[in-house]
Amino acid sequence: MSSSSAAPGRGDGAEKPPMRDALVAAAFRLFLERGYEQTTVDDVVALAGVGRRSFFRCFPSKDDVVFPDHERCLADMTAFLAAGADDEPVRRVCAAARPVLRMHAENPAFSVQRYRLTESVPGLRAYESSVVRRYERAPAGYLRARFAGPRDGALRADVIAAVVAAHHNALRSWLRSDGKGDAEAAVDHALGQVRAAFGAGPVAAAGKGPEDVVVVVSRRGAPLWRVVQELETALGRG
Repeated sequence: MSSSSAAPGRGDGAEKPPMRDALVAAAFRLFLERGYEQTTVDDVVALAGVGRRSFFRCFPSKDDVVFPDHERCLADMTAFLAAGADDEPVRRVCAAARPVLRMHAENPAFSVQRYRLTESVPGLRAYESSVVRRYERAPAGYLRARFAGPRDGALRADVIAAVVAAHHNALRSWLRSDGKGDAEAAVDHALGQVRAAFGAGPVAAAGKGPEDVVVVVSRRGAPLWRVVQELETALGRG
């Protein structure tokens, strides 16, 4: 079982979870009961029945226990991109977003709970933003290598890397709805717009022919959320 499935509230009769999962479950139980700021690492290890050294072998800090699966997921994304040197680049980066979706969708209740906690604690929002930036850098680096020849290759790579922002936008909308609806369909729609806009082939809506391709020109260095916003405006969804 992955640590993203370590939702609080396991029954006492359940099989004992691995240490990482036990720490995540204990932490979230205390975060809900006492609040994030009021919960210490000592509180978490006491409830989980392990020592402080065990906690810090699993997690560098209390913040990291809130995002126990991101390092694994980022490693999966990076490895997937590295294995696609001969694939169409835009399709590859869209496919690379899949592990992030699966990470959240495998346990919607936990993902929603984490989202609510993150939104309520400024420090966790900042931490999450740093995680998202790391997710942005992985496809951006892959695309820069693939577009190294053309004069505007680096610019094109950075703009197309908006796939992460599009994915994040769709995923956050799903989390805001308390995990209701089809997360995969929402992300597919967002990634489909990226593929259509950046030349990986038009995306056909159900029962319809291919959609028109829309190209958005954005300033170099613009934040990726702004690129996605401009894309949505161009598509009439802003």
